[in-house]
Amino acid sequence: MEYRIKNLSWTEFMERKDENKTVIIPTGAVEIYGPHLPMGSDGIVAHAIAEKVAERMNLLIAPSIDMADSSALLDIPGTFTLSKELYLMWLDELMQNLVGYGFEKFLFITGHASTCDSVAYIAREYQLENAIKWAQVDWWRFAAAHSEDILEEKGRMAHGHASECGTSVMLYLRPDLVNMDKAERVEPDEKLYAFPDIQRFVPISDKTPNAIVGDASKGTAEKGEKIVKKSVDRIVEFLTKEWGLKEIGKEV
Repeated sequence: MEYRIKNLSWTEFMERKDENKTVIIPTGAVEIYGPHLPMGSDGIVAHAIAEKVAERMNLLIAPSIDMADSSALLDIPGTFTLSKELYLMWLDELMQNLVGYGFEKFLFITGHASTCDSVAYIAREYQLENAIKWAQVDWWRFAAAHSEDILEEKGRMAHGHASECGTSVMLYLRPDLVNMDKAERVEPDEKLYAFPDIQRFVPISDKTPNAIVGDASKGTAEKGEKIVKKSVDRIVEFLTKEWGLKEIGKEV
């Protein structure tokens, strides 16, 4: 069955939109992701997770964009970025459309951490003004919370940019887009992480020469499958227990 709104005819959409008042909004980015992973990894993963949840819960997936504010990575060539103002405008207008079609619950699968605050800002506005319910999965932080018993490395060496976790998930979801011959271990200088309790900006080029932060060489499809399954199970558990939705599909 098709779950992406953009792939439905308008008549199919109008028939199915009232089956479940919950919609999934996946978002990503297009940025440097190491020499071994595609620049659109954040969005590719967010959309794939959305599909797996949609199949389990019979939910529609909103049309989305895969560009976001990636300005923190512009010091290494290969990043496309949007201003936060434009991103907020796009998300607000998407929400206007979805609320107008009667959706009441919104699950955001956010593949790019820098947009989490923007998503929460818009979602809170609609919660206060339209009494919607919403929840957000900050995907890579969420995956980190559910993969400590799966990955070999720990901390940033497992969950840094394009590292063991990201590489494993992509190897499971889209192995055709991964080139493990270029996957490397890049261990950044620990001095760059001194005073973690004080917020500051360290350009990514100070951490890595190729946009890998951590050990990408330890990524495997088997690890990725375990991470994805465990994470999707947890999302489904939230939707059934907290929002009272009914699971209709098989485990994936």
